[in-house]
Amino acid sequence: MKTLRISDGAHLKLTALLGEITAQTMKMQTYTDAIESLLSQSVILPSELLNEIQGFVDANKQLGYSTKEEFIRDAIRFRLGFLKGQYECVEIPKEEYEKLQQAVHDMGFLSVDDFIDQQIRKVIEQHAAWLKQKEDYEK
Repeated sequence: MKTLRISDGAHLKLTALLGEITAQTMKMQTYTDAIESLLSQSVILPSELLNEIQGFVDANKQLGYSTKEEFIRDAIRFRLGFLKGQYECVEIPKEEYEKLQQAVHDMGFLSVDDFIDQQIRKVIEQHAAWLKQKEDYEK
């Protein structure tokens, strides 16, 4: 039998992973099972990218990410949603966006996103009323 030396931190992570795998499979697992599971569920990213993500997370705590892993999961979910056609993106030149942000702030909205959300809901409601009116007229 070969012996593998690991740090206390790695030991704690493997033990936690072992607990998760055991709970999911409802059977006892070994460190080998945990390592195989960890490797099969891992994605290797360049250290420069990981450092950039960590720096972003550290500098932007107000966004609610406490770890780079949390940020990466959220980014992947968003990208998958976008690729599946669940979202549409509109590009606005940064200069115009900043002017719009100032304008909606001055007009009492919380943000450009808040303003756009309200405008979308308003137009959808108006459209529904128009369709009802059109339907009544055609009867």
